[in-house]
This record gives sequence, C-alpha cells and structure tokens, in this order.
Amino acid sequence: MRSNPQSVERTKKNLMEAFWELYCKNSIGKISVQKIVDRAGYMEFRRVLFRSDVYDILDQFERKLLPDFSKHQKLMASLTFRKPLEHLTEVYSRYKKYYLVLLGENGDPAFHKKMKDAYKELTRPFFQLLCENDFQLEMALEFCISGFVNLLTFCFAKNERLDIEKIMSEVWPPVNNVMQKILYRNSQIK
Repeated sequence: MRSNPQSVERTKKNLMEAFWELYCKNSIGKISVQKIVDRAGYMEFRRVLFRSDVYDILDQFERKLLPDFSKHQKLMASLTFRKPLEHLTEVYSRYKKYYLVLLGENGDPAFHKKMKDAYKELTRPFFQLLCENDFQLEMALEFCISGFVNLLTFCFAKNERLDIEKIMSEVWPPVNNVMQKILYRNSQIK
C-alpha cells in the first residue's frame, strides 16, 4: 500500500506536535512512541510511519530549531560582532516557546551544547582577531556565548523585550572587563 506524501508529512507534523506537548510536561524518559501516537490520535498502524525512538524524535525536533549557519556564515563573516548577537536574539525570539523548555531547568543539556557550538562557530572569526592562542580563543568563546545564551533565556523567561543596543551597552562593558582580566591572568601564568 502506497502512502500519499502529503498525508505522510501531515502525520509526521501531527506526531511531532504531540511529542512537543508531551515533552513540555514530562521528562524525555517518561515519553514513549506509543504515548506520542496516542496523543496525536492515531491508531497503532500509523506508528509504522514513525520508526524512531523518542531520543531521535527530540534530535529531529531540535535540529529544526537551530538556524542553518552555512547559509548565514558568509553574511556574518563580513559584518560586526553585533550581527551574530542580533541573529541569535531573532532566532531565539522566533522559537521562544521551544527554547524556554529546551534550555530551561528540565530541558535538554545536549540542545544547550548544540546551540552554543553553533554560535561559537558563527562568532569565531571575531574572537580570533582578539585572542593570541587557541586556548584564549576557546575560553573567550565559551564565556561569551554561554553567557549570552543564558542571558537570553533569563530575559525571555521574564518576558523582557530584548533590545540588542541595550544589551550591548549594559552587559558588554562588564563582560569585556572580566574577559580582559581573564586574558591578563592567563598571560601571567605562562
């Protein structure tokens, strides 16, 4: 029996939505494919279309939330450091309801890492100009990107409207000061 491609896509979409509803209320360990199928209102035979385990489903879902950086990398490389932060803020705004869960207290630590790694690669060219060696580069990337992702989570959780200019003017000076101290201390250790 052949399936209609549009019907298959609609079924997958409905199953992903059912997964998300369950994930918002339960830890991943308490979700099963059967629960997803039941939540979506499908009978057992539809499960055949959904041959994944819940961790694969979570990974598929998360990958859709991360921007296509290969598409944006060329654009970002020619712009200022503020552009990647604006881009992160825009992406976070678009997927706020998902990010608040995935990056929240009961979220997926692997997603936090995926998101940080993606933005580290996007901002790497800017930091390479400022750092003397690979260790300083990785330390600066981890510090700044982790901080910015956590800052976004904090602001969005409090329903604060983010203004990148305000963030840059209020947050960047103390961050820059701390980074200067870290880099100075690191140079003194050698």
